[in-house]
Amino acid sequence: MEEKLIRSEYSEIMQKSYIDYAMSVIVARALPDIRDGLKPVQRRTLYDMYELGIRYDRPYRKSARIVGDTMGKYHPHGDSSIYDSLVVMTQDFKKALPLVDGHGNFGNIEGDGAAAMRYTEARLARITQENFLADLDKDVVDFIPNFDETEREPSVLPVKIPNFLINGSEGIAVGMATSTPPHNLGEVIDAEIAYMQNPELTTKQLMKYIKGPDFPTGGIVVNKDDLRSIYETGQGKIKIRGTVTTEKGKAGHINLVITEIPYTMIGAGIGKFLQDVADLAEKKITNDIIDISNQSSKEGIRIVIELKKDTDVENFTNLLYKKTKLEDTFGVNMLAISEGRPETMSLPAIMKAVVDFQFETARRKYTTLLRKEQEKKEIQEGLIKACNVIDIVIEILRGSKDRAQAKDCLINGNTDGIRFKSEASKAMAAQLLFTERQADAILEMRLYKLIGLELDALVKEHEDTVAKIFRYEDILEDHESMSLVIQNELTEIRKAYSHKRKTIIDNVEDAVYEEKPVEEIDVALLMDRFGYAKTIDVTTYEKNYETIKNDFKYSFIMKNTGKICVFTSSGNLHTIKAMDLPQGRMRDKGIPIDNVSDFDTTKDTIVYVASQSELNLYRLMFVTKSAFMKVVDGGEFDVTRRTVAATKLSEGDELVSVQVLHDVSTVVLQSEGGFFLRIKLDEIPEKKKSAVGVRGMRLSAKDVLRDVYYLKEPVPVAENAEGEAGQMSEPEMIIEHNGKELHLEHLKIAGRDTKGTKVRV
Repeated sequence: MEEKLIRSEYSEIMQKSYIDYAMSVIVARALPDIRDGLKPVQRRTLYDMYELGIRYDRPYRKSARIVGDTMGKYHPHGDSSIYDSLVVMTQDFKKALPLVDGHGNFGNIEGDGAAAMRYTEARLARITQENFLADLDKDVVDFIPNFDETEREPSVLPVKIPNFLINGSEGIAVGMATSTPPHNLGEVIDAEIAYMQNPELTTKQLMKYIKGPDFPTGGIVVNKDDLRSIYETGQGKIKIRGTVTTEKGKAGHINLVITEIPYTMIGAGIGKFLQDVADLAEKKITNDIIDISNQSSKEGIRIVIELKKDTDVENFTNLLYKKTKLEDTFGVNMLAISEGRPETMSLPAIMKAVVDFQFETARRKYTTLLRKEQEKKEIQEGLIKACNVIDIVIEILRGSKDRAQAKDCLINGNTDGIRFKSEASKAMAAQLLFTERQADAILEMRLYKLIGLELDALVKEHEDTVAKIFRYEDILEDHESMSLVIQNELTEIRKAYSHKRKTIIDNVEDAVYEEKPVEEIDVALLMDRFGYAKTIDVTTYEKNYETIKNDFKYSFIMKNTGKICVFTSSGNLHTIKAMDLPQGRMRDKGIPIDNVSDFDTTKDTIVYVASQSELNLYRLMFVTKSAFMKVVDGGEFDVTRRTVAATKLSEGDELVSVQVLHDVSTVVLQSEGGFFLRIKLDEIPEKKKSAVGVRGMRLSAKDVLRDVYYLKEPVPVAENAEGEAGQMSEPEMIIEHNGKELHLEHLKIAGRDTKGTKVRV
């Protein structure tokens, strides 16, 4: 066979393949169908349970059996997706209307996962069986081949309620996502009935019935005025709050009790909320918290925060709304598959799609029922007619050689080869002319049907069948009649399954938290060489001054409302609020500063630490590894950002020293090669923090600056006997160099940008 090469652009193939993949995920995996409100995996799982006979009034079956059967027949995309879907359909804290009745550990509202599928059991919920799957045998929906064309599955379930709104939906597709909140079943059904009576209803009119979302976790929707826009466009944000009450606690304390949480807090969000509340106390944002405990159980949510006696409860509650997930936002995007394509739908559009679907399923249902009743009527009329001429029928049966000959006579009046008692009987037999269906029923009729009472029952059954046919024809021919039938079904469902609204819908002002003014006091900062920091009271600091100076690399007194400035080798300045550090005792370890700042200890080292208030009073000296120097006014570092560039560095350079210039007269630079250079402070120019600086010491090719020493100004010696001032004396500064002492004040002062002196003491 001759080979045929097809040339194509690689980009075109990739584009087509990706579009095919995206549409497959959108339509066949991630988004629900507007008609039944179900994703394919949910629909297939429910249908498989229906096929397996796992009904609400029968024993539970192992979840593993359901998952395996669903995966093998309809959904070959892995067992985890099927079991996850099954689990969610059992959880009454996620679904307003659970579709599956679970037995065993199916997880809880606090985020604990379900047990493995081999341990749990499930069966259909009653409402699912009666209102999602009941009419599948009446040709109400199309059946399509499964993935390998060995089975057939429904393209959509004949759901009798607007499940898309009632249970909501969440899913992420390719380039789009759906997020629909759950609603109250009774309200949604009332709205649907009203829409069927008047399809011209607007969003505002429908909202007289649907007040807003009804989350299974309750809570409060606080932006009622925004709901109309959300339901008109299908998109928006719903603000929800938990429900908070107060109780009297022990010793006169106040207990703030959270009984309902925002829907978005389901799962790990509860643990995150508890941690956030604890952080409020740890970071000293509030001092009102004594204790917090999660007392939730099967009976419901109960989170207790014990507060001090004099706590402003309303202000503290507003703090929780502002700083934690006790008030959260639910993003709405009512995206669903409508007529085979994804569409973001308004409330009227959803109602129209659901009502059209229910009219379509009702039409197909009553067409099927009418056909069956017409077939029954035909058979019943044939049996009644046969009973009236039973003698002729018996002669035909007795005189025929086989069933085919008797059937031919009953249908076509062909009497050839059949023995009759008389010519009159033969003539009557030729005129019977039953239909084929009637003839089969007569041939299969049992003799007890000839009893008088049985014949009367047959006549009564025929009358009932005629009445049903009349009713079904009326439903199919009259739109109003069909509408009333659907409305009556919806009313019955509402009576059986509706419940009171759980979520309150209201307009609430934004939470306003007024921070209590912090009493400004002096504290002492202590930071060790590993970067662990804390604050202590000033009295303790003064009593243990010598010990602190020996044990801690940085220590100074500052205001508790002030900021700590941390200069690093990369040339950055990190500011930390003193109140973010724990205030403790001498023996407390403190916390790493990278926990309360953007400082990364793995990539950077600390060069200098000071309080921001001290920097405002003085100038700072900056010296780099390549011996570039400058003086900067400390006021430039009074910044609000957590991290800023403190100086500009050349490529490969880094900070070696930063120092507040207080009573400093000369600076000594020491290189790795053993060169020392002492220069006057006046020779170092003052520049902006964004400048590079000037070269302070001329280094050889491989030499770098090792250390910087700051010598204080000379002080006068004591007066002599005549009362005259003595000579000026320089304060001593002694360092160890090559194993010996070196007096830096003895070094000669030289000019800037010179090589310095090689010291070999």
